[in-house]
Amino acid sequence: MAQQALPVREARLGKPLGASGTDRTVNAVAVLLPGCGPTGLRRPSPVPALAVRPLAARLARAGRAEGLAAHVVHYRCRGWNGAAAHPAQDAAWAVDEVVRRYGDVPVALVGTGRGARAALHAAGHPAVHAVLALAPWLPDPRQPGIAPDPVKQLIGRQVLIVHGTNDERVDPDFSYRYAQRAKKINRDTCRFEVHSDGHSLHQHRAEVHALATDFLLGALFTHSYARPLTDALAAPPPLGLRMPLASGFGASLRH
Repeated sequence: MAQQALPVREARLGKPLGASGTDRTVNAVAVLLPGCGPTGLRRPSPVPALAVRPLAARLARAGRAEGLAAHVVHYRCRGWNGAAAHPAQDAAWAVDEVVRRYGDVPVALVGTGRGARAALHAAGHPAVHAVLALAPWLPDPRQPGIAPDPVKQLIGRQVLIVHGTNDERVDPDFSYRYAQRAKKINRDTCRFEVHSDGHSLHQHRAEVHALATDFLLGALFTHSYARPLTDALAAPPPLGLRMPLASGFGASLRH
């Protein structure tokens, strides 16, 4: 079947949160990539972008003193659309746009669902220093005729994958297998499991946001990682790729 042409429409960055909204210098940027559906060329619903805004605000607030700005990406269309991978294209555009606006600053890609898959795809951009993939929607690696998602673009990046063990939409084993492949070529890869949580990671949202904040401040600035992150990055598989996210994580952290 011939692929439908994408309507002429531009991706865009949402209004900046954090340092870029003040007279402070922007020293790093977090690019938030919302989830999306499997297919669809229509204009996206605003709901996915609104869903990641609280995390964007949390990151911007925590990194304000360091000069961290955060932007939510608004895609051109509402679907991944097979090999076209439109959100991944939009993620790459977003990093180019960040460089155009702010210059040579380190960028972190932060995605949820298929937005997490887009973040992993776009990690090869030279400006990207870190990737945070929350409940990434990855293809079944055992499905015949489906090539596994690439991992070579992750070399040299700090990579954190977080997945709920009760994800009802995508098997968390898919992200584990992806992390196994990534760890073989990039030692700075780790994965946390959020026990009893689902795809939205809502039940342990406070802990997930605290982990995300600690990871980004450590990856983009000179902050030391919290001990669980340090241990996860140092541990060989499977331990470093099945690290449990402890209940109450972040409660004692300043950010």
